[in-house]
Amino acid sequence: MSSIPPAIVLTDLSFAWPDGQIVFDSLTGTVGAGRSGLIGANGTGKSTLLRLIAGDLTPTSGTVRVDGGVGHLRQDLTLSATMRVDEVLGVARAHRALRALESGVTDDATLAAIGDRWDVTERARATLDRLGLTHVDLDRPVGRISGGEAVLLGLAAQFLRRPAVLLLDEPTNNLDLDARERLYDAVEAYPGVLVVVSHDRELLDRVDQIGDLRAGGIRWYGGNLSGYEEAVAVEQEAAQRLYRMAESHVRRQERELVDARVRLARRQRYAQKMWDTKREPKSIMGNRRSAAQVSAGKYHSMHQGKLAEARGRLDAAEEAVHDDPAVRIHLPATTVPAGREVLALRGVRLRSGNVVDLDVRGPERIAVVGPNGAGKTTLLQTIVGDVAARAGTVAVHVPVGYLPQRLDILDDDLSVAGNVARSAPRASHNAVRAGLARFLFRGARAEQPAGQLSGGERFRASLAALLLADPAPQLLLLDEPTNNLDLATVAQLTAALSGYRGALLVASHDRPFLHDLGITRWIEVGR
Repeated sequence: MSSIPPAIVLTDLSFAWPDGQIVFDSLTGTVGAGRSGLIGANGTGKSTLLRLIAGDLTPTSGTVRVDGGVGHLRQDLTLSATMRVDEVLGVARAHRALRALESGVTDDATLAAIGDRWDVTERARATLDRLGLTHVDLDRPVGRISGGEAVLLGLAAQFLRRPAVLLLDEPTNNLDLDARERLYDAVEAYPGVLVVVSHDRELLDRVDQIGDLRAGGIRWYGGNLSGYEEAVAVEQEAAQRLYRMAESHVRRQERELVDARVRLARRQRYAQKMWDTKREPKSIMGNRRSAAQVSAGKYHSMHQGKLAEARGRLDAAEEAVHDDPAVRIHLPATTVPAGREVLALRGVRLRSGNVVDLDVRGPERIAVVGPNGAGKTTLLQTIVGDVAARAGTVAVHVPVGYLPQRLDILDDDLSVAGNVARSAPRASHNAVRAGLARFLFRGARAEQPAGQLSGGERFRASLAALLLADPAPQLLLLDEPTNNLDLATVAQLTAALSGYRGALLVASHDRPFLHDLGITRWIEVGR
């Protein structure tokens, strides 16, 4: 670590993609020591900002200055299957030289490869053990570890490098509960500047400040996610109050403008009547008519100015109110009576070797948990028939819907409405559009091609295609549904599932999400 306090300094930072889409425009700010959580809706540029800080992307204009070395664990971490663990950790040369030394090789090249890193193997082993990778040998090929283990391996590599600034992009995706706990502890112990992009509530409740990324800018709040939500709730209550006051002021100014126009019109008509009937001297009538015209102009300008000012206040108040719409749906067709048998698994052997026996009755809400590689995804795939059980029987007694991690159930060439119509062929066009409106696809948004949707929109469209299907699913299977979703979309998913009346099986490591769903039973699939 450098003796200079590490920091990230953004100065008039602007960035646009080659197609002209602007992500940031003159973003300025500083991130100092401690743990910072960065949140925002999908598509606001969180991952892009981390890549700019890491130097993977070049700003269109402005500067990014980082005091100290930078480590970056990307969300889309990709490791070659043929790489060895010690190569990923960056210790391969010294580790192999130490192995050669143990075998009696003492030439200059071997000693030079070791340098002053005589404890590199012990430090690498200790770092892996700290993250729960005690079973992973330094010589193991990456292709023989799971996706969650690969994330932890990438994190271990960063910890061994000891960068002054560490950037983590959705680090808990694909991690099981035990692995998440180890990552939480490692994050809390990190001594430098740490910036984490995440939707994981437990992780974000362990940071020192929250950065809310909206409309190309960041607003920082001291404290963790819970503190941020409390502060925003107070702000939004005040913003809503100011908006209502500004809206009332605009209506009052509009009424006053109308009243003024009526009064001035009456004066002008009177002056014109005096002129037409010639009841007063011509000079007096001319002065009266001119005065009426001047007065009309002044009154009109004055009231127009007041109205414009009131509308300006209304616009400012409206901008302060966050537009985070919620999904609200009612799905009576998914209702399953209490006690009705929905699913029965008898001696089902998964590819992992685990054997599952399971009965589901009525509208149960079941969480399927367990370590990575235990067979949670395989279990869901076996229930829907995508994977054949190695032994045992599967009996599904109701219509079933399945949302896989890949969200590949949509036809990218069809519109959102077209995808829903495909899953509900008997529904009328109006019924499809009405259903989509409850999933926040209104007007032209419902006709948008699925291939052009953002991550959050694609998730909502996939969920709509499942829940609005005909027949409606009375058994719904979700596989890690909150992976890669921003906090607002997770809240929308939770709200949508509150209207679901069927049986629910959810494979997830996201404990706050599972608790919010009102899980009635927890099933652990062991190794």
